[in-house]
Amino acid sequence: MSRELFEHYLRDGSRFGPAFDDGFTGAAGGAACGDLARISLRVEAARIAAVSVEAEGCGATRAAVAAVAEMVDGEAALSAARIGVDEVDGALGGLTAPKLHAAQLAADALHRALAQASASESRLAADTPGRVAVAMSGGVDSAVAALLERERGADVVAITVKLWTDPETDGAKACCSPEAVLGARAVAHSIDVPHLTLDLEEEFRRRVVGNFLSGYADGATPNPCIVCNGEVRIAAMLDLAARLGATHLVTGHYARIVDDGDGPLLASAADAAKDQSYMLAALPTALLGRLRFPLTELSKAEVREIASRNGLAVAKKPESQDLCFLAGQGKRRFLQRHASARSRRGPIVDPAGRELGSHSGHQDFTVGQRRGIGVSAPEPLYVLAKDAAANSVTVGTREELATTRVHLRDARLHRDGAAVDGIRLRYHSRALPAATPALAPGRHDALEVELGEEFSAASPGQTAVLLAGEAIVGLGTIAAS
Repeated sequence: MSRELFEHYLRDGSRFGPAFDDGFTGAAGGAACGDLARISLRVEAARIAAVSVEAEGCGATRAAVAAVAEMVDGEAALSAARIGVDEVDGALGGLTAPKLHAAQLAADALHRALAQASASESRLAADTPGRVAVAMSGGVDSAVAALLERERGADVVAITVKLWTDPETDGAKACCSPEAVLGARAVAHSIDVPHLTLDLEEEFRRRVVGNFLSGYADGATPNPCIVCNGEVRIAAMLDLAARLGATHLVTGHYARIVDDGDGPLLASAADAAKDQSYMLAALPTALLGRLRFPLTELSKAEVREIASRNGLAVAKKPESQDLCFLAGQGKRRFLQRHASARSRRGPIVDPAGRELGSHSGHQDFTVGQRRGIGVSAPEPLYVLAKDAAANSVTVGTREELATTRVHLRDARLHRDGAAVDGIRLRYHSRALPAATPALAPGRHDALEVELGEEFSAASPGQTAVLLAGEAIVGLGTIAAS
């Protein structure tokens, strides 16, 4: 550690003072460690016009916030977004291991202040030809997407959304947790890309988790990721991208954008095993022209090889396997924690209403489910339906489950209904031949779909994605089959 540099910043009180009333303020630390760093920024014309800092605890924390204040004062907001722990540590001449937490606190406080600016309507950079914003989750896909964009000469800015904070959640397994934000920032800085965080937790809790809970309470099986991508996360990142002067938002999704002559549409990716177009199906087509998916022609193995070749720490990082707000606790435990969707015992009945057994909660079942029903019968039984009002689960044979007709609610057509020739009724299910009435593009309260072959797990609440070839030309929520 350079004692001279450390002492300089330890004595520097030029920017110490209260937070700005009209500024963006972030704090890190607190009672657990005894140290607190607070940084307040005033942003004008995409530059940091003034900085005010405070520190409590050890001298290293005071020196670290003073160093950050000097580093960012008068600089472009995007320059400040490049600063991480290593830059703060370097400014202080290299902290000893026991004091390195001070650099972490100062960097966290800075980025929380920048996150406030990101969530505002402030312009954070001028329009710049060739600039793109990359939605960086902290996983290998988004990291490689950023690398590929940089390799083609783009000016890259990374954005990570924070969606969920819950002590019951394993943040290391969640894609949008505070831990994921730190990981994404570290990856971005490792490839010399500025990083900003967009906090959408309040909206996510209300629009996505709230709908998830009410859906299960009503006996449905909702698709929260489709709601999140289509109505919350990507639109907000596109807005921030525009305020960062970026022309496009780039994501690590495996999907394509095609143009059928009437405008852009989503379509499936080259790697069918990783295709994520279903999860993006609710995106308004008006946004597609500003999105880019650089992984669309790659397989997962190829993406990991690119990451490994470039020395990315996330090259072998496992994929998150659960919803971000369920990670580490599971659906049943999460529902039990919320009164609106809490399970209670009820009857299991056959289609004629005869009671065959009992269940511990209709929320634990999904239409099409075979395992775990807990009723003995001469032939396998499947869940046919759930009745939330009666708290009952109806079971029957596979023949009774099969259907060739699906009713949708809240449907949206991007093209005339006559164009529909296929449908996907679950994320990992294959497309089935299908047809809909020749309805005009737009929203429809109800839509009936005729299937070209039987399907045995059309679950109310799931999203049905309507296809013309490989292109998505509409969607709706399954109401009944």
